[in-house]
Amino acid sequence: MASTSADVVAVAVTYRPDEATIVDVLRRAAAQVPALVVLDNDSPLVDGTHWSERVALPPGVELVREALNIGLGAAYNRAVTLARERDARYVLLLDQDSLLEAGCVEALLHHAARRAARGPLGAVGPTFVDGRSGERAPFVRFGFPLNHKVHAPAGGDVDVDFLISSGSLIPLSAIEAAGGFDEGLFIDSVDMEWCFRAKAAGLQLAGVADARMLHTIGDDLVRLPGGGSMFVHSPLRLYMMTRNRVALWRRADTPRVWTAQDVPRMLFKLLRMTAFAAPRIPNARAMLRGARDGWRGRQGPPPRRHA
Repeated sequence: MASTSADVVAVAVTYRPDEATIVDVLRRAAAQVPALVVLDNDSPLVDGTHWSERVALPPGVELVREALNIGLGAAYNRAVTLARERDARYVLLLDQDSLLEAGCVEALLHHAARRAARGPLGAVGPTFVDGRSGERAPFVRFGFPLNHKVHAPAGGDVDVDFLISSGSLIPLSAIEAAGGFDEGLFIDSVDMEWCFRAKAAGLQLAGVADARMLHTIGDDLVRLPGGGSMFVHSPLRLYMMTRNRVALWRRADTPRVWTAQDVPRMLFKLLRMTAFAAPRIPNARAMLRGARDGWRGRQGPPPRRHA
């Protein structure tokens, strides 16, 4: 039996969202799925009110407020539970700045059905365009010395080794096969780690050309001398990104080819963040401490003094 949007529960995870953006995120998603839940990760009050009290949520959108910031991995597991409680077949994960283009969910469902006819499916994900640079991001297949960047053909999809969590349409059967999301990672690389386990379990991951989504990468965009640019993050995010990627180097389900290319990539990123992205010294300290804690197996939220 073909799936429809009625088989999907979409869950948007929020934490201190930009209020104008989140309204657009929810409006676009609500136009494509009948069941949309906002899972708020304990956003702080401003002048005694929660952000959801200051915006007009689309009709029918359900708000679930967590009492603590449980992190992204735990929030995704909660999203899966919410989908199961509503007898859904799929969960659609959304970040608070991910804007679905018209027809995105329909395209994802179409390609999910095509892929499932071939074998067990892990997830399908949209092509995303960076909302700041306007660049269309390629999908990724792991390789050495560099990953292979691929684009799905118009009207088609492509096998990939990794999908970002936002915009991913995941059958609940895939969660049963690969397991839930790693809550210890807290925020960064949660999607990467789950994709590693999904592939190890023999599940397909596919990127879809005609499903499109606007998504913002990083906290800022820095132009480099001689042309080109790079996305940069705060020291806290650099700490978490480095800690969790180093932790993944040591895990059994992590593809060795990914680790082999990620080690020099991380060193190169440390040099670039130190040379071109302010604040340079805090950036370097955050990444070095993240590498140390990742190697030691530290998990959970970032320490109060991460840099």
